[in-house]
Amino acid sequence: MYQALYRKWRPLSFADVLSQPQVTTTLQNQIRNGTTAHAYLFTGSRGTGKTTCARILAKAVNCEHPRPDGNPCLECAICRDAEQAVLSDLIEIDAASNNSVEDIRDLRDATVYTPERCKFKVYIIDEVHMLSQSAFNALLKIMEEPPEYVKFILATTEIHKVPATIISRCQRYDFRRIRQEDLVTRLLEIAGKEGISLVPEAAELMARLSDGGMRDAISLLDRCSAYGETITAQITAEAAGAAGREYLLTILNALHDSDTASVLQSVAQLHDASKDLQRLCEELILMLRDVMLLQVTGEVSLLHCMADEIPALQKLAAETKPDEVMAQLQLMQTCRERMGRAVNKRVELEMTLIRLCSHQPVQAQQSAPSANTAEIQALYERIAQLERNAAQGGARPEAPELTKPQAPPVPEPEPEVDFKSLRMEDFRPVAQWGEILEECGRLNPAVLGTLAGSNAVTYANIILIVAENPFFLTMFKDKHNAKTLGDAIQNILGRRFVIRAKCSAAAAKPRPVQEMLEKAKNSGINTTAVT
Repeated sequence: MYQALYRKWRPLSFADVLSQPQVTTTLQNQIRNGTTAHAYLFTGSRGTGKTTCARILAKAVNCEHPRPDGNPCLECAICRDAEQAVLSDLIEIDAASNNSVEDIRDLRDATVYTPERCKFKVYIIDEVHMLSQSAFNALLKIMEEPPEYVKFILATTEIHKVPATIISRCQRYDFRRIRQEDLVTRLLEIAGKEGISLVPEAAELMARLSDGGMRDAISLLDRCSAYGETITAQITAEAAGAAGREYLLTILNALHDSDTASVLQSVAQLHDASKDLQRLCEELILMLRDVMLLQVTGEVSLLHCMADEIPALQKLAAETKPDEVMAQLQLMQTCRERMGRAVNKRVELEMTLIRLCSHQPVQAQQSAPSANTAEIQALYERIAQLERNAAQGGARPEAPELTKPQAPPVPEPEPEVDFKSLRMEDFRPVAQWGEILEECGRLNPAVLGTLAGSNAVTYANIILIVAENPFFLTMFKDKHNAKTLGDAIQNILGRRFVIRAKCSAAAAKPRPVQEMLEKAKNSGINTTAVT
């Protein structure tokens, strides 16, 4: 049966792991000196070798004939069974699908049993950040003081989701993105041994598209090997769904020349060819970054582009102002964020490219005066006068009155119809209510807490919020809370609405405790709490 290349060429020893000397050297020294820890935490982006190093470490600590440099021998029965995933003392757990507290309790109960064949029973928990809070709590004690024959190796791509109590019980190792030259060398080596004809330019493009991940690079090589006898840069771009490099330079040159028609025609051709427009946006961002770095440093080694593209980028860097390039970068990054939730990604990209051709971000940056320029200048003059008076022993001058500029208030819209005359049948649901709640949580988490289970409907320029939590009406009376909710609605729907709010019938019904207190109060029973 055919085996994927990234599985077939997975490193078997620390010597085969690329671009991670800060991890492999330390682990080899610990194995050689017999000072391995009871718990490790490997973190880094995908495809950098976290799970691979965990498996190598598990083999090395249990190897029957370890090598003097700390690598496993790969020949004993322990190493062979570990590679074939039939070693009972090496337990791999996918926390993405085994994240409940019951799964961790089963793991904890199993640690009381000694290893069957090995010196250590090793638990590898991949994607550990997916564990629930209860599961993390169940894991705490056994990780702090495990039996002497148990070791834990945790791997995650999102270290910020792992509790600090777990991190403090582990030795943490951060995996870096694999260097592009190491990726190219490895791809050419694999292609040579597999009998695949791979040109160096295609290997460089694969390395660049993989963003420092070895697994992504090898998977792309595996996909391209089915296209033809010789893998070129063009075949690689087609297999990855990326735009050809000539299109990127054409678009950048057209942006520089303010040739809007040429830019939109290039986007149309790429769209018709089913190219990924989000990836196109990302590649344009990377090219603009290279232009910016050429302007600032002139160092070619920092660039992310192909070698034959450097002259064209150097020409753009010489003919474009640095402020203009940074403004373009800022607008393109905003476009990439908005494309993730846009209804039509092509329209979002085209609007951004039209703005870039008209140089709107640059003009806005140049025409917008600094809000506090006059105040800052007055403060500088005030400080200088105080220093002169202090040196001369003179009286202190009167401080100039500074006025803080205030942004003009956003006028609230007026209802287009009489709200009281409307019926619920007149309203239609707000499809983007989930996105509005997410935006509201970013602007004002306090309001979001009272909107759990809520929904919204709209008619004309009126939006009616039906909440389950009666406390929302109290929160909504505050002007600041009402304004931030209106801002969240405007950010998602594109305009301001007249906001009306009500509670659902279930929420308006008195709770049992409230009913008891009302009955006691009405019967004359004293309900005042005694402290």
